[in-house]
Amino acid sequence: MATAIRNIGVIVSGDVEHPVLEGDTIIVDEGKIAAIGGADTAKGYQIDKTVDAGGATMIPGLIDSHVHLVLGDFTPRQNTLGYLEGELHGGVTTVISAGECHAPGRPRDPAGVKALAILAHKSFDNFRPCGLKIHGGALILEKGLTEKDFDELAAAGVWLVGEIGLGTVNTPADAAPMVRWAKQRGMKVAMHTGGTSIPGSSTVTAEMVMKTDPTVVSHLNGGPTAVSLAEVDKLIDNSDLVLEIVQCGNPRVADYAVRKVAQNGQLGRIILGNDMPSGTGIIPLGILRTLVQLSSVSGIPGAKAIAMASGNTARVFGLNTSMIAEGRDADLAVIDAPMGSVGQNALEAIEAGDLPAVAMVMTDGVVRITKSRNTPPPTRKIRIS
Repeated sequence: MATAIRNIGVIVSGDVEHPVLEGDTIIVDEGKIAAIGGADTAKGYQIDKTVDAGGATMIPGLIDSHVHLVLGDFTPRQNTLGYLEGELHGGVTTVISAGECHAPGRPRDPAGVKALAILAHKSFDNFRPCGLKIHGGALILEKGLTEKDFDELAAAGVWLVGEIGLGTVNTPADAAPMVRWAKQRGMKVAMHTGGTSIPGSSTVTAEMVMKTDPTVVSHLNGGPTAVSLAEVDKLIDNSDLVLEIVQCGNPRVADYAVRKVAQNGQLGRIILGNDMPSGTGIIPLGILRTLVQLSSVSGIPGAKAIAMASGNTARVFGLNTSMIAEGRDADLAVIDAPMGSVGQNALEAIEAGDLPAVAMVMTDGVVRITKSRNTPPPTRKIRIS
């Protein structure tokens, strides 16, 4: 049985190079996007459920590239329950661990950090609050880890390395060999950039990042303290590394970096994260807030800002989600201009600086929420039959 999503006003693809698609109908079948097109797209499918988007905007589910998980939907950092499900109400369908560094009594020996990464990875494989996809178990690098340890981790399914700089491995000399071992096993590697964030982390410069060669430059705009603009220039001009902008960072540096990357025609390098839970707190709408900031303040078209929070991140981490294309996981959100906005649709609202209303969120083809508990109500009505 398939689901037809009809009467879509705008389809945002998640592809930063081709951000808007033609059509007003999407067919979802067996948890995947089966077809995209006009009203006759449903021909040949047995439609079990119909979503009338009422002229609202369809976007791929957003990805939060930077979450410090522990276990379950609880964070001791802010002593809060249910914070992960809160992200779903902000249009986020996938979150990615940047390291379980807030685990009370976090071990710092090789056996302990391996055990923590494997436990978190396997736990979050089985835990999906309200259908949210969680990729946990990001290894924090500590001195004493060997290449054999990376074999063991890969065999257990661990494929993420948390922010380099959170542990005792915080220099290129120590980190670069481990990064090579990780990449050889298909792992994605993040690296802390900027000033110290919590006790035990380290200040990291552009030169240190480039010598280490991670997959992602974590919080280029600081977590929360940023590098200087001259350091930002080095990372943009002298590398092709993926650059992460976070909500819990420096807004001036975020604006500067994204404007420069846009001028260079390299928006595909930008991904968005929350960097939470942190001392800044928990921000369920953090990904929406960040893309709205970059659109309304930094001049990025709304559809491209959405792509930086969806398709860009999916490509970097090798995920079959957060792009509206045939064969992709049906992780989708309907958003709209909130009531009272100057924008006539979601994209215009975003470009005007208003948070869009989240009217529906779907993961794996299943409708998870039909009314966000965190955003204002939509202008248009969405009906499911």
